[in-house]
Amino acid sequence: MYGLISRIRAVKDRRDELAAILGGIGEMPGCISYVVALEDSDSQAIWVSEVWESTEAHSASLGTRSVQEAIEQGRPLIDRFDQRIETKPTGGIGLP
Repeated sequence: MYGLISRIRAVKDRRDELAAILGGIGEMPGCISYVVALEDSDSQAIWVSEVWESTEAHSASLGTRSVQEAIEQGRPLIDRFDQRIETKPTGGIGLP
C-alpha cells in the first residue's frame, strides 16, 4: 500500500470551498481511503489523508477526469502546500 498525508493552506476565506472541491472528487480506482479534514487551529489549513493500493494507482488517479477537474477548480484556491508526507500503511480500521 501507499499513503500520502498533505497539509494544504487555502487562500484566505476560501478554505471551505477548497475542502468541498477536494472532498467531492468521485470514485478513484485503487483508492482505499481518502479523507479531507479541516484543521481546528488554523483557519486556512486542510489535511488530506490518502491510502492507495500502490504508488502506481495513485499516479494513475492524477490523470482521471474527476481528479483533473478538481485540480482545475481547486488550484486558484490554494495558497501553498505546507507538508507532504509519503507513508507505507500497515494496518488499521478499513484497511485490508
